[in-house]
Amino acid sequence: MGALWIAHVTVTDADAYGKYAELAGPAIAKHGGEFIARGGRFVQLEGKERPRNVVAKFPDVDAAVACYHSPEYQEALSHARGASERELMVVETSE
Repeated sequence: MGALWIAHVTVTDADAYGKYAELAGPAIAKHGGEFIARGGRFVQLEGKERPRNVVAKFPDVDAAVACYHSPEYQEALSHARGASERELMVVETSE
C-alpha cells in the first residue's frame, strides 16, 4: 500500500527554511517520494491553520519513515528546526 507524507508548516525564518526545502526535495525523491501538493491553495476547516501544506506520495509507510530517519533528510531537517513550526505525519493509503 502507498503512503502519504503530510506536513503542515508555519515558516518563521524564510532563509533557513529555504535551505531545508533545497535539501529535503532530493532526500524525499531518493526514497521514492513524489510531491503531489506543495504550498498550494487550501481551506482550513478544522484545527490549527498552517500557511504551508505539503503532501508527498511514497511507495509505502516504511519508505516514508526510512526517508524521515535518513541522514540526508535529517541534514535538511536541521535547517527547519528553529525556522518553522511543523506537524508531520505519514498515512497509509487504501491503494
